[in-house]
Amino acid sequence: MPTNNDMLSGSNKLSIFHPRKYILTKVRKELQKVFDKNITKTDGMLLDYGCGDMPYRNYLSSKVEKYIGADIEGNDKADMLILPNGRTPLADNTSDYVISTSVLEHVPDVALYLNETARVLKKEGLIILTTHGIWMYHPHPTDFWRWTSMGLKKVFEDNNFEIVHFQGVGSRAAMGLLLFQDGLYFKLPVFIRNIFSMLMQPFICLFDKVSKKNTTDKDAGFYIVVAKPKKL
Repeated sequence: MPTNNDMLSGSNKLSIFHPRKYILTKVRKELQKVFDKNITKTDGMLLDYGCGDMPYRNYLSSKVEKYIGADIEGNDKADMLILPNGRTPLADNTSDYVISTSVLEHVPDVALYLNETARVLKKEGLIILTTHGIWMYHPHPTDFWRWTSMGLKKVFEDNNFEIVHFQGVGSRAAMGLLLFQDGLYFKLPVFIRNIFSMLMQPFICLFDKVSKKNTTDKDAGFYIVVAKPKKL
């Protein structure tokens, strides 16, 4: 199970030269709004499934009684080891919340990942997840999936989840410009890359702002999903 601690994850502090500063900052802000609206049990337990460097731990620790970061072997920051079969040591129906930030695109068996999420969640528990629609290839150590909005919804529905909230972040136009930037970025001399990416961010922001929200929810760089398992 890959971690979410690559260069593309939601970091608290991004350099002004970071090539994805605008979009990752926006994702973080939108995701925090989703956290604030949906994480309401102050006595609850939260599992960060594929936690990486746990970029949201400081933000969320005050919202729940117990925060558990689970990851594969090699992540010393994790509180719990994900077993080789993809399962966690948690008992059934024990977690109020599961968060998964920039993990699903790296997971080889999406059904297994979502089924394990459903297993550990309580009946009214929620998963809050981010993953990619339009984005460059970024193995960490693998990179398997990109979704359309319809395809991602189907993945959840096929694995017995009911979607509570679905949101796109980063419009088609903005992501097109970001991919144009990425197409040139790694071909440039290192000393030029920082200046180039810094100059591109205002244009990516402008392209994003002129797009309609309903279009972005259908075709985006990131998707935010809130869902609950359908339990008998």
